[in-house]
Formats: sequence, structure tokens, C-alpha cells
Amino acid sequence: MSDESMVAEVSGLTIRYGKFLAVDDLSFTVPKGEIFGFIGPNGAGKTSTFKVLATLLKPDQGMARVCGHDVVRDPSKVRHLIGYAPDFFGVYDDLTASEYLHFFAAAYCIPRADRKRIVADVLALTDLSEKVNAPVDGLSRGMKQRLGLARVLLHDPELLILDEPASGLDPRARIEMRELLKELQSMGKTILVSSHILHELGQFCTRIGIIEAGKLVAEGSLDDIYKKLDLQRVVHVQFANSTDDLLTKIEQLPAVTKLDRSPDRVAIHLREGEMPLEDLHEALHHLGARIRMFQASAMDMETAFMKLTEGKTA
Repeated sequence: MSDESMVAEVSGLTIRYGKFLAVDDLSFTVPKGEIFGFIGPNGAGKTSTFKVLATLLKPDQGMARVCGHDVVRDPSKVRHLIGYAPDFFGVYDDLTASEYLHFFAAAYCIPRADRKRIVADVLALTDLSEKVNAPVDGLSRGMKQRLGLARVLLHDPELLILDEPASGLDPRARIEMRELLKELQSMGKTILVSSHILHELGQFCTRIGIIEAGKLVAEGSLDDIYKKLDLQRVVHVQFANSTDDLLTKIEQLPAVTKLDRSPDRVAIHLREGEMPLEDLHEALHHLGARIRMFQASAMDMETAFMKLTEGKTA
């Protein structure tokens, strides 16, 4: 029986291209409302896995379900439940953004009376309302990516499968894409997203899976990954009453591994798995510290990725 809380379920998935083993006994689940980040080098098996979930590729072994429906046995039902955006998709350059979306609204069998409203809604959601009559071939790459996302939202899918949605985008467009995915999650969408931009995935994914050579080498929340690797958080603190005695006491806290002193602040290296940030803040107060600034740096996704993988492909 399938778990009704799971929007996507993959179990024992194996995919071969001739003698080439692209995906090797892969298993993971994506609960409703989650953004699951799929991280791995080129050739690791991300796109092949996505194609199975999108009913575009039959696995050699294993099972994949979307909302309890088997992708092989019931592909038609699954296609109504997903919105799939590959890493590169074609657009019809001789159409306007509105015409492009109306074409796909018809393909999704959306009633004619509802299409104008739905197209306007997805254009507004993807911040493309001002481009409604703009030719598609005149849009920037970032706008084309957002138009592609608008397309897969037309039929209000349960699961969004986004293969490298920020690929080739400039920094501003990547930020806009990230904020859009956060907004979609807040609306209750479940999102499965792959990317090489590890730091950005770490900023908005609720859970990640790191894949290498077709195998899942790590899976869990970001905190789970960091604890497994014993990665340390750096906390920058300014004190109103900094003294050598106070800093010595801080260095002796059990989860603190190192203190870097500079004229205006102190960088505390902390094993967050042993002492959460909130507990560190409280411990500093107990030591008599008067805190002007308390700022934790973001965990380093690149370090996690390099520690867990060896740069292999399948």
C-alpha cells in the first residue's frame, strides 16, 4: 500500500542504457508540501530519475509512484498530477506569451471558459503579466524559464518536477526563481528540483538527496547532512564587554571548537549538533556577555557535497 502523505515515492529504481547503469537501486520519498532538492554531478542519474517520474522513461527495475499511482501502470493519471519542466525545453518563438499558454491550456483540456482567467493567474504568479503580448523569442532566458514554469502550472498539478530550473540564469534571475519556488511551496505545492547550484538549493529546500553514480549517498534535512559530516557553523558575535576572561570561558564551552578574534568581533566555530544556536546565545548570556550582534553564517553546501561524493558518474 502507498502512503497517502507521500506525493512521490521511488523504490529500488534501476535504469540501464544498454550496459550503462544510470540509476542503481535508488529509493526516496517526497512528502506533501516539501521541496526536495536532488543534487549530483552530470551523469549521476538525476534526469533519468525525473523522466521515470514524468512517465517518459520506463525503469528496468523498481517502482515509482505519484500520489499513489504507479507511473508505469497508470501513466495517464500521473500526467495529470505532475508538472514537468526539463532542463531544456523548446518554446514556440512565433507566439506571444499569452498564445503559448493558451495553446497548452487547450492541450491540458482546460475548459475554454476558464482559460483566460487561468492564463492570467499563472502569468501573474510568475511575474510575467507585463509580457502577456510579448513575442516568446524576445524574452530573456530567465523569462523563458518562468514562462515554462507558468506552462506546467496551468492544470494545477500536485507535484512539480523541475530539472535544473536555474540553469544558465544570471544571479538576479536565479534569485527570482528561488523566490518563486518558495511562493509555490507556501501555496501547498510539492516540488522535486535538481540543481548544481548547491548553495541556493540549501537556502530553500526542506530536504535534499545527494546522488552519485546512480546511488543516493546521503538523504535528509540539511541539519541531518551537516551532523553526519560534523560540519561546523561559524557564528559572528560582537560584545559590548569583550574581555580575555570572557573569551576564555567561551572557548571552554563543550561545543565550541575554535575562537577567531578580530578587533570588532569574534568568530565562534560551533558544532551545532551538540549545541543549537539558541543554546549558544543563552550560554553567552549566562557567562555575562552583553551581545551587540549575533549572526550565524550559512552552512557550506559545497563542502557537504565534496565530502559526500568523489566526483564519479555512473
